[in-house]
Amino acid sequence: MDTSDTPGTPGTPEASRRPAPRLAIGTLIAGCLAVCLAQIGIAIPATLNGLFQEHLHPVGSQLTWISDAFLLPVTVLELSFGVLGDLFGRKRLLVGGAVLLGAGEVVAAASSGIHQLWAGQALAGLGAAALFPTSLAMIAAGTTGHAQRARAIALWASSLSAGGFLAPLLGGITGTYGSWRWSFVVVAIVAALSALVSLLFATNSSSPEGRSLDIGGQVTIGVGLFALLYAVIQGPTDGWGSAPVVVAFVVAAVFVCLFVVAEHRARSPLLRLDLFRNRSFAVASVVAVVGMFSFLGTAYGASIRLGPIQHQSPMRTAFAFLLLNGITPFLTPLTSRLLARVPARTLLTAGLALIAAGDFTAATLDVDDRALTSLILPLGLVGIGFAFTVSSITATAVNTVPVHLAGMASASTNLLRDFGFTLGPAVIGAVALSQAASRVTGALPGSSLPADAKTAAHEVLAEGGPLALNSVPTNSPPGAARSFALDALGHGYSIGFAVCGCAVLFAALLVLLALRGDTKNEAPQEREAVVAQGGGG
Repeated sequence: MDTSDTPGTPGTPEASRRPAPRLAIGTLIAGCLAVCLAQIGIAIPATLNGLFQEHLHPVGSQLTWISDAFLLPVTVLELSFGVLGDLFGRKRLLVGGAVLLGAGEVVAAASSGIHQLWAGQALAGLGAAALFPTSLAMIAAGTTGHAQRARAIALWASSLSAGGFLAPLLGGITGTYGSWRWSFVVVAIVAALSALVSLLFATNSSSPEGRSLDIGGQVTIGVGLFALLYAVIQGPTDGWGSAPVVVAFVVAAVFVCLFVVAEHRARSPLLRLDLFRNRSFAVASVVAVVGMFSFLGTAYGASIRLGPIQHQSPMRTAFAFLLLNGITPFLTPLTSRLLARVPARTLLTAGLALIAAGDFTAATLDVDDRALTSLILPLGLVGIGFAFTVSSITATAVNTVPVHLAGMASASTNLLRDFGFTLGPAVIGAVALSQAASRVTGALPGSSLPADAKTAAHEVLAEGGPLALNSVPTNSPPGAARSFALDALGHGYSIGFAVCGCAVLFAALLVLLALRGDTKNEAPQEREAVVAQGGGG
């Protein structure tokens, strides 16, 4: 049965007074399974970075692009899929997104080289771009009252984290006892299951009133975000002053400005910019970008430390991701109670502070320390902080808008969160590798290595960077310089963890200073008035 977020004839008093339908258990299961699948797709490459380096020999930014090829379409297209779901029904997007993600995983599993792997990741990311906003919008649209919505959002956020929990287990087991290709095959099977569950059990919903395709908004935000992310990812490899990178930054600035102009003029905008006049929504949006940048930057740094730097097995890398993501599902009962009873400001600040503490602790770890026990404290703190942060960000953003805007708010929140996710590997990889390259290049000339070893090491650095030098055989001419690469990479990624800590500490201060009041007790009618007036939260 097709249900609308605002039942009744649009614009009538009955439509505004009648409550939204209660959330069907089939819809809740389908939405949670879909977001779990999408998060598995995001997280699975991080566990396998060591194997990608060993078997596919990526150079420069190619390793970063394996993760970001998935994240780019997610970030660029989430707003568009939010509109499509509102207009044409969310159930078909939930089914179609799972099918697309599964097809992309099959392409990735069959990869014969790095470029086909990118193509598979991009196709899978296209499917995930539909799943993230659609799953949240379906769940939010079916809830009535703050308490029910808080519980449903906590389950949704827990399912998202469960995907991050299952991905390292999947990658660790298949990478250690089989092949990295089997990881993608298993994800494709989960995608087929998700599509089937959504098809059979999900209740369709839509919210077409006041929504349209807004082609101008879709094109401008898509081009702008793609250009920005391309520039950030390629900057360290091509040079920040190189023509392609500079042009990409200029294009990004121009098209983001054009997007703002287009949304102001559109009769039915892709994103209602007046939502950002609501202080709670605006703060949650900024914190979503910064907080998720720090979280996935931390996860990416941990995966590179354990894989390409220390050459530990995928199973040992999986341990780090269990600490980062495995805590959230167990905290779901506590998180849902806190969301209903504790001001969002308090819970959000606590979560961000815990992530910062974990990052600063991780920055002090010695690169020669291969003990997994050393990771328990820093990554455990980040994992607990993420459990509090992701739920409270989502609840703050979605609860401060009326229910018929749940699709737009869900898409916006997911876009900003995944924009932060995309920036994490790109920025931390850029910072860490540039610092490592500078350190090893400066150390080699004054070292006691033979001249031929120095020459060979510089050639490897020029071709593949510090990660390539750290992976050459020890008995080869450049192998004598591996210790310099290891030290430089440890230094670079320690700085990367510190950058994550500083960013999330800034987000915590922003919440303390700017997020005032407690939006959790606002009635739906009051939230409607706040948004209509563009008021603060």
